[in-house]
Amino acid sequence: MAGITNRVKSTNDLELKDRLVAINRVTKVTKGGRAFSFSAIVVVGNEDGIVGWGLGKANEVTTAISKGVEAAKKNLIKTPVHKGTIPHEQIAKFGGAEVFLKPASHGTGVKAGGAMRAVLESVGITDVLAKSKGSSNPHNLVKATMKALSEMRDPAMVAHNRHISVEKVFKG
Repeated sequence: MAGITNRVKSTNDLELKDRLVAINRVTKVTKGGRAFSFSAIVVVGNEDGIVGWGLGKANEVTTAISKGVEAAKKNLIKTPVHKGTIPHEQIAKFGGAEVFLKPASHGTGVKAGGAMRAVLESVGITDVLAKSKGSSNPHNLVKATMKALSEMRDPAMVAHNRHISVEKVFKG
């Protein structure tokens, strides 16, 4: 992507909503017994093309979630959303998880499960067909979905990269 970046520069003027994807209790066995802590995967988005994810770890659930939200705000990307769906099909892999996203007509809804649904709804996509293959690990699913969304290109971006007009993109 020469010249165009899809990273969001400032979070001050954004109204971000957070969604908890998964929470995991971690046990550390010490000579004094077991020490419990929590890790939380959180997705934040403004439901208008901006989304980010974060991982928070702490001794209490609420602290882990708030740390995850802060981490997610530092890690935002902008993705094109066209009439409530994505501009084109996209496949992405991260670790053992592979995701497939396909545009859907208005009224279809978000046909995705678990971790993918949280990311897609946070970015503001209302109609999409999604499939996850391989690992169902929420960490890898969130990262693969974010990778797929970050690789999305709208017609204006394609025209800019090719140094042609938007009309020529559709003519071939």
